[in-house]
Amino acid sequence: MELWTSGSSDKNKAMVEQLERYGIVQSKRVKEVMEAIDRALFVPAETSSPYYDSPMPIGYNATISAPHMHATCLELLEKNLQPGMRALDVGSGTGYLTACFAMMVGPQGYVVGVEHIPELVSFSIDNIKKSVAAPLLNGGSLSIHAADGRQGWPELAPYDAIHVGAAAPEIPQPLLDQLKPGGRMVIPVGTVFQELKVVDKNPDGSISVRDETSVRYVPLTSKAAQLNAY
Repeated sequence: MELWTSGSSDKNKAMVEQLERYGIVQSKRVKEVMEAIDRALFVPAETSSPYYDSPMPIGYNATISAPHMHATCLELLEKNLQPGMRALDVGSGTGYLTACFAMMVGPQGYVVGVEHIPELVSFSIDNIKKSVAAPLLNGGSLSIHAADGRQGWPELAPYDAIHVGAAAPEIPQPLLDQLKPGGRMVIPVGTVFQELKVVDKNPDGSISVRDETSVRYVPLTSKAAQLNAY
């Protein structure tokens, strides 16, 4: 699905409006944040069609998800991205969703991205500095770290929202442990066949899991395995 083909804020807005027409973007907050965070700032400079609704390679055997998947995850997490809440973005890649989360929780909240490729950490920070989320990075309510995302980021736990941008063979226990009661995690799970799972931690600490849709993500693995093409 061709949403748009070249970069500008007007064309980013057109991409979001197309996703809205398809029923993928539904809430006002998700529409506003996707219009505010220009996708073109978060893809490699040589990308000719930053608004095309497809995953795109970002180097290091990694990809940035398609706009419709970003919208899907934002919609699933919207109620857990209220002002003042905390969010964790595992496999934060180029920083696009991390920036969206930060805009949604605002300066009173906190968002941490975890990415195990140091070059992508640097790239994502540079991207965020060009975006409207820059004040949140500069103000300290948004940070990105080079680490193994399968271990989460316990220093700032528990989190109201956790997003995982790569497919795990099973849900990592450290991420379940770092999810706040009442919190929600969205994570692709599987190897050959993958499902986007919605994981809710109930107030009593029990876990509810449901399948949202079939997906195809790169594996959530070690840095060495990723760089060696898994």
